[in-house]
Amino acid sequence: MLKEFKDFLLKTNAFALAIGVIIGAAVGKVVSSIVGDLLMPVVGLLIPGGEWRQIKIPLSRTPDGAVGAAIMLGSFLGAVVDFVIIGLVVFLITKALLKPAPAAPAPPTKTCQECLETIAAEAKRCKHCGSAA
Repeated sequence: MLKEFKDFLLKTNAFALAIGVIIGAAVGKVVSSIVGDLLMPVVGLLIPGGEWRQIKIPLSRTPDGAVGAAIMLGSFLGAVVDFVIIGLVVFLITKALLKPAPAAPAPPTKTCQECLETIAAEAKRCKHCGSAA
């Protein structure tokens, strides 16, 4: 039974997925700290009033004058700012860690002696002028 479980983990990539989830959670904590502890205080200074995430548009009021229902504009804008910053940080981390695979080498070529066009090295005839290559 233990061997079957091990085979399941390795063959279905469940183990790699579990590691990805764990690493993703750890990166999420770091990114949340970058957003909450480093960037949001700066954003708070740029927006007058300080507590900009508390901005709301009242839709109704209770008899005592308190806001009953409201559009939570500050909360929404905060979520959008968080998303953009988190997306940017994840993009930069991914770009730094994942390098693109090198381009495949071009197929070997030769030059036709008649028309001086480049043709495949295995070609028997030039596709441009029809001469024997």
